[in-house]
Amino acid sequence: MHNRSTMHRVERLDTRPLPVGAELSAHGVRLRVWAPDRSRVAAVVEPGARDVQLTREADGYFSGIAGGAGAGTRYRFRLDDDETLYPDPASRYQPEGPHGPSQVVDSTAFSWNDDEWRGLTLAGQVIYEMHVGTFTAEGTWRAATGHLGALADIGITCIEMMPVADFAGTFGWGYDGVDLFAPTRLYGEPDDLRQFIDEAHRLGLGVILDVVYNHLGPDGNYLASFSKAYFTDRHENEWGEAINFDGPDAGPVREFFIENAAYWIREYHFDGLRLDATQAIIDTSPDHILAAMTRRVRAEASPRDVILVAENESQHAYLVRAPEAGGYGLDALWNDDLHHTIVVAATGRREAYYSDHSGTPQELISAIKWGYLLQGQYYAWQEQPRGTPALDLPPSAFVAFLENHDQVANSARGQRLSQLTTPGRLRALTALVLLAPSTPMLFQGQEFGSTRPFLFFADHEPALAEKVAEGRREFLAQFPSIAAPDVRAALPIPSNRETFRQSVLEDRERHAHTAQVQLHRDLLSLRRQTRAFIAQARRGVDGAVLGAEAFVLRFFDGPPGASNGPPESVAAGDRLLIVNLGRDLDRAAAPEPLLAPPAGCRWIVDWASEAQPYGGSGTPRIDTGRGWHIPAHSAVVLRPIAD
Repeated sequence: MHNRSTMHRVERLDTRPLPVGAELSAHGVRLRVWAPDRSRVAAVVEPGARDVQLTREADGYFSGIAGGAGAGTRYRFRLDDDETLYPDPASRYQPEGPHGPSQVVDSTAFSWNDDEWRGLTLAGQVIYEMHVGTFTAEGTWRAATGHLGALADIGITCIEMMPVADFAGTFGWGYDGVDLFAPTRLYGEPDDLRQFIDEAHRLGLGVILDVVYNHLGPDGNYLASFSKAYFTDRHENEWGEAINFDGPDAGPVREFFIENAAYWIREYHFDGLRLDATQAIIDTSPDHILAAMTRRVRAEASPRDVILVAENESQHAYLVRAPEAGGYGLDALWNDDLHHTIVVAATGRREAYYSDHSGTPQELISAIKWGYLLQGQYYAWQEQPRGTPALDLPPSAFVAFLENHDQVANSARGQRLSQLTTPGRLRALTALVLLAPSTPMLFQGQEFGSTRPFLFFADHEPALAEKVAEGRREFLAQFPSIAAPDVRAALPIPSNRETFRQSVLEDRERHAHTAQVQLHRDLLSLRRQTRAFIAQARRGVDGAVLGAEAFVLRFFDGPPGASNGPPESVAAGDRLLIVNLGRDLDRAAAPEPLLAPPAGCRWIVDWASEAQPYGGSGTPRIDTGRGWHIPAHSAVVLRPIAD
């Protein structure tokens, strides 16, 4: 069990914004670090490498003032008589990377312009996953800031930024971060990140940060030099040592990670967090670290609203239930089940973790209505039950996507779905995800039909690089087609700069692929201007199978949602979304109640994926009066008009 009394004592003794790290004061820089395994700690301050001896406090903390130091000062810690000097575990900036000195940052110097910004609630959000290092040719926050207006114009409402905690090397996904409080020097300086978020807020965009609290990277992680209590061997973790959230001396460890989550909200005005691989965050204490973190983040943001999204491979629905219902109080979960059945429907491929999904119309309908497809049933791929009951959750609690960083990269060549299916099917499935009552998410470049791959890349020193490459080969070997010797031998090498370079979005495509941009803009406009799509209501949509690869979803125009309801100017009435991923389908009779128009009305086409501006071949009349004609590889939205 973690030491609650220790945590409470620390909170009373220290009222600074952070319990550890470097803070500017009237007398210089105040430094504080937790190093219970050490007898002496000194700060070695540049220039001159002068030692500032820190005073031991209770519970293993050391603190002191570096007189004459200020913003921009670089420093490291000397632990006992170690010759090695260590960066600050709570460093706010590592200008030379994880192995170099830490730098004092004045967190109050930036002039924010977002006083009127109220934050984000989940309803109505459209998320955009961004990897800053590959989003532009420059790979910086400054360069990415210039594209925010275009994303807002399309209808994006929230950027989900892949991890930025500093990591070793010159490129990587960010999931091997080791300096959790230091925005990576690879994308710019800390105030460049602040400027990105400030400009996003000016444009009406929220920004949430992908954070990794299930492990730390293998290179540049010095936490154990300060205390072995940061990690534990009592729990297994496939990515390295598990973090000690529930064992001896866990109090300061918990505080370190909880305050890190709050730090991004306070000092960078992030609008929430996406929590990576939460199934690997193991805590057997009565107050799970995720529940405690959620409370702390919401308290830090108040009166602004924030959203917290979890990736959870085990599909544990309780993460998003209210605390009074036994949950942790998060807002949303990534829905891999919907992604998997969509990919099978689009490509026909059912290897590895896709093997239990069939891509049938009924699976697609069920995933749209109920979120997870596996809610406790046996999952043959893992030879065990998967998921937990989730029928009570609102549709918005599930994040739906055709692509994300993992799923694009988990292939031999990192290909986009646009390269694996037909253009018509892709347009139809795009409509399905962007109009569904779940919370939609696009992966960077998807909105303009990027043809650039997204590969797994990680810059490490040679010995570690080979281990990472072999681990990647072993992971991908679960796909029989990739396990073939010729394919395995040709897999991109993660540590090669060319692997990284191939994954950078091409600016030319942003401007050339106008049809794909128009498709996404129109669908998102339809989503926010139609009451039946706005509602995201529980049981606000139903569906029926129309053919081997065709189905209909009926979106009911019910009562307003839980917030203030949609504005009066939006279009009223039920909507039909008909999707056909197969051949032309003609039905002389349509004995399906969901196809029946409201009394005194008939259906007309409101939107069609085969419209010529999207590169389609045109849409004939759907309800012919003598039956139904549903074109191949298409999606249509029908609305009622008076007959």
